[in-house]
Amino acid sequence: MIHPTAIIDPSAELAEDVSVGPYAIIGANVQIDSGTSIGPHAVIKGPTRIGKDNRLFQFVSIGEDPQDKKYRGEVSHLHIGDRNIIREYATVHRGTVQDRGITRVGNDNLLMAYTHVAHDCVLGNHIIMANAASLAGHVQVDDYAILGGFSLVHQFCRIGQYSFSAMGSLINRDIPPYVMVGGSPTKPHGINSVGLERQGFSADAIRQIRKAYKLVYKSGLKLDEAIQALLELSAEAPEVLRMVDFLQQTGRSIIR
Repeated sequence: MIHPTAIIDPSAELAEDVSVGPYAIIGANVQIDSGTSIGPHAVIKGPTRIGKDNRLFQFVSIGEDPQDKKYRGEVSHLHIGDRNIIREYATVHRGTVQDRGITRVGNDNLLMAYTHVAHDCVLGNHIIMANAASLAGHVQVDDYAILGGFSLVHQFCRIGQYSFSAMGSLINRDIPPYVMVGGSPTKPHGINSVGLERQGFSADAIRQIRKAYKLVYKSGLKLDEAIQALLELSAEAPEVLRMVDFLQQTGRSIIR
C-alpha cells in the first residue's frame, strides 16, 4: 500500500489501508484515516488531520505553512474530513494564530486541479471548486456552493449555501444563499435554479426563493428593509430563512 520511494516521517499516523504513491512525502504530525489514497509526488505537512476515504491526487500540497507575512512558525492546523477529492496541484494551507489557528475542509467536496484554499478558510460539505478557483485567507464557503473555474474570492468573504459563481468571477463581498453571480465586474444574475432542482428543491420552494431574490435585488428596498420582508415571506417558505440568517450575519455586505 505504501510505495518504497515514499518518504514518511516516523511520527505520522496512517491507518493500515492508506495507500501512498511513489515519491510522496508525508511529514511529522500528520494523521490519515482509513480508506484514503495519496497520489504520487504529493506533499503533506503537519499538523494535519485527514479523514476517511479521501482521494488526494498527484502533486497536491496539503498542510503547508500559511502564505501570511505575519506567520512566524507558530503551531497551526489543517483538518480535512471524509470522502473529499483533491485533484492535481491543489494547495490547502494551515491556519494562523491571528484567526482560529485552523483551516477546515468538511466532507464530500471536490477541489479540482490548481485550486487554492488559504489559511483559516472554512469549507462545509458537498462544495465544488472548479479548476483554479482560489480562496484568500479567512473565507467561509457553505454547503453545496459551486465556484466556477478561475473564481477568486477576497479574504473574509462568505459564500452562501447553494450559490454559484460563473467562471472568472472576482468576488469581493458575500454571496447570499441560492444566488448566482458572474460577469465583469461580478454582479448577481438570479438564483441557482438548476442547482436547486438537482438538489431536490420543489418547484414551489424555488418559486419562493425567486421571490426572496427579487425582494433583495429588484425591489429597491434597503438591506434591513429587505430582511424584514424576507422574514414575512419565510412564514410560508422556510427555505428563505437561510437568506435571512445569512444577511443578518454578513460582515462585508453582499454583492448587489
